[in-house]
Amino acid sequence: MLTHLLLFRPRADLAAQDRADLVSVLRQALGSIPSIQRARVGRRVMHGRPYEQAMRVHYEFAALLEFDDVAGLKAYLEHPAHDALATRFFSVVDEALIYDFELAEGEDGLANLA
Repeated sequence: MLTHLLLFRPRADLAAQDRADLVSVLRQALGSIPSIQRARVGRRVMHGRPYEQAMRVHYEFAALLEFDDVAGLKAYLEHPAHDALATRFFSVVDEALIYDFELAEGEDGLANLA
């Protein structure tokens, strides 16, 4: 399973309509790009642990998109709906990290560390 991970912080002055437009293009991408196997989006949870304060940047949101393989990720990245999403995304974020990981469950995933 290939995971496309985004950590991001929208601009502080982001208007409600701009936020709604981001949600709209993300919804369109999720509904029209068949290679996306699973998508999860959420807000950061803080609960008082010391590591929370050690982070240099507060990324308010995360998105995880899962694909069967690199070919599926490439199909997503080359899809016209992704072009619209990327244009909107980079126009509204202040900071972002975007990484791709090949992940495996439990013990299978631990084998990647060896």
